[in-house]
Amino acid sequence: MRVGFGFDVHRLVQGRKLILGGVEIPYEYGLLGHSDADVATHALIDALLGAAGLGDIGEHFPDTDERYRDVSSLELLKETMQLLKKEGLVPLNADLTIVCERPKLKPYKDQMRQRLAQALGLSPFQVNIKAKTTEGLGFTGRQEGIATYAVVLLDHAA
Repeated sequence: MRVGFGFDVHRLVQGRKLILGGVEIPYEYGLLGHSDADVATHALIDALLGAAGLGDIGEHFPDTDERYRDVSSLELLKETMQLLKKEGLVPLNADLTIVCERPKLKPYKDQMRQRLAQALGLSPFQVNIKAKTTEGLGFTGRQEGIATYAVVLLDHAA
């Protein structure tokens, strides 16, 4: 078995959709990035790649490649799953912590869980989403951005 850890952060800006865990969340700000800037899915991808010893998201999906401009991060996750399949690895579970003051994510956590589980080929029971604040401290506390931490467990395919 192999454990992977991922982290990502993006700045909040006006004029962009807020996508987290593959779910569009109504909010006055969105995340700035080359793709849809889904920090939750990006952290998950990095955790998967790390556990597999396959580098990081920037190596596979560089922001200098126009193919990835405004792409859904769920598509990048699906491509990552194909890389894992080639290595004979499958995820057993994923645990994500999304850090932001606003918006409140509780109403969207189950939908995020469903979307990510489907992309991973897991049941929603094997994917966990937590939403935390920093009690007003730091860039997330000042509502300048959103961060996500992710941990995954991989095993060799049966």
